Amino acid sequence: MTSLWLDDAPAIASDPLPAESRYDDVVVGGGLTGLTTALLLARSGRSVAVLEARTVGAVTTGNTTAKLSLLQGTKVSAIRRHHTHRVAQAYVDGNLEGQQWLLRYCEEHGVPVQRHTAVTYANTAGGVPTVKAELEALRDAGLEAQWHDGFDELPYDTHGGVSLADQAQFDPMDVLAALAADLRAHGGLIHEGVRVTGVSTGSPCTVTTDVGTVTAQNVVLATGMPILDRSLYFAKLAPMRSYCVAFEGVSAMPQAMYLSADQPSRSLRTAPRSDGRTLLIVGGSGHGVGRARSPQKHVDQLRQWTAKHFPEARETHWWSAQDYSPADQIPFVGPMPRGGGHVYVATGFDKWGMTNAVAAAIRLSAEMLGGHVSWAGPMRHRVTDPLAALKGVQLNAEVGALMTSGHVGAQLRPAPAAPPEGQGTVGRAEGLRPTAVSTVNGVTCAVSAVCSHLGGIVSWNDAEKSWDCPLHGSRFTPDGAVLEGPATTPLKPRDD
Repeated sequence: MTSLWLDDAPAIASDPLPAESRYDDVVVGGGLTGLTTALLLARSGRSVAVLEARTVGAVTTGNTTAKLSLLQGTKVSAIRRHHTHRVAQAYVDGNLEGQQWLLRYCEEHGVPVQRHTAVTYANTAGGVPTVKAELEALRDAGLEAQWHDGFDELPYDTHGGVSLADQAQFDPMDVLAALAADLRAHGGLIHEGVRVTGVSTGSPCTVTTDVGTVTAQNVVLATGMPILDRSLYFAKLAPMRSYCVAFEGVSAMPQAMYLSADQPSRSLRTAPRSDGRTLLIVGGSGHGVGRARSPQKHVDQLRQWTAKHFPEARETHWWSAQDYSPADQIPFVGPMPRGGGHVYVATGFDKWGMTNAVAAAIRLSAEMLGGHVSWAGPMRHRVTDPLAALKGVQLNAEVGALMTSGHVGAQLRPAPAAPPEGQGTVGRAEGLRPTAVSTVNGVTCAVSAVCSHLGGIVSWNDAEKSWDCPLHGSRFTPDGAVLEGPATTPLKPRDD
């Protein structure tokens, strides 16, 4: 499983990490947030390094739908349910600045961008009020959104929707390649295959990795879910997994970027390729990480839906991405509490990372360099409303229930010696230890079923052949290596 973007991505070089390295700023995470932040800091003359556990773009950015849009489903109206008009306006203003910065950057660096209208539509009559609420929220924020009763280019009926003209889409790996080259031109370094396992605050901060120690005046965590627990972001965010399938051979290709407002979620966009083909990307079918009985069925739902509405489509790629949804709808960006004023964080983009990532980078670099961003204040000083507080309580109640049920369930059945090919099972091993056993490509692995983050019991992802934690979204390979955090250490092998 490799995304369309990563499958033919341009090569991005990695720099060796010298022993006992020292930098002004270290950015943890090599996605759009991390590279943009690093570039803005390096342009100011600071020594900057990016530490990436896997490869540049390997996680969210390289698996996104890459829509650079201010129409984000029903995001702005959702913010208005929790916050004042001033906060919603600040969110839109920040996303607008992020969008325009990235569009200028792409133009200056020859990165191909396609301009399209963005659409949020209602699948059902019940979804119409939600979409019309988004229309009004966008207009209140100064955006020229329009209502449509239907969309002739779609091969299925809708109940109307809202559109916003002149939005954009691109190949995210093209953007990361340009940012990486620009960062190096300004003296920055990119160290791939370096997993950060801890940060000690001080002057300077000490960054512990699996290959050595790095020191820096400031540290930016651009890792999706922050890998440090000291500010409890994992208790304020819901980790979500969603899917994309790319198809060739579609003759009547929809030209707008579409997203349904109600369930089942469906996202559409085109993807022109260098060989002259234009593919159709169909996305959606999201669920909480580690909480789906069969993630494979979610992928198959997209395939079946596409076969029904685009019967000539031929699949070329499928992939998935992980995103984090904040209870109050606003991303967390800025100094990390209990970070000593030198640890910064950016998270909670809720599937809209293309605009939010750059907005976060602008905001973080301004704060670190002593500047000011006018739209940042209302979001920084937002007050958690009762509805968001209740959602946060519900999120953590679900986590508690899953913790209990996971441990109880692991004790009710013995761990098998070797599950069938492509399958994984959790059960008890000798000494009643929860054990996760899987067989992939003929290799059977047995590891601890207890997540190394906060002790949840992992579940098998039959689509991606991984162990996923339903508590806070950590993911692991069949042999226990970390794929995504907040966990920073692997699952223990069961040969200990």
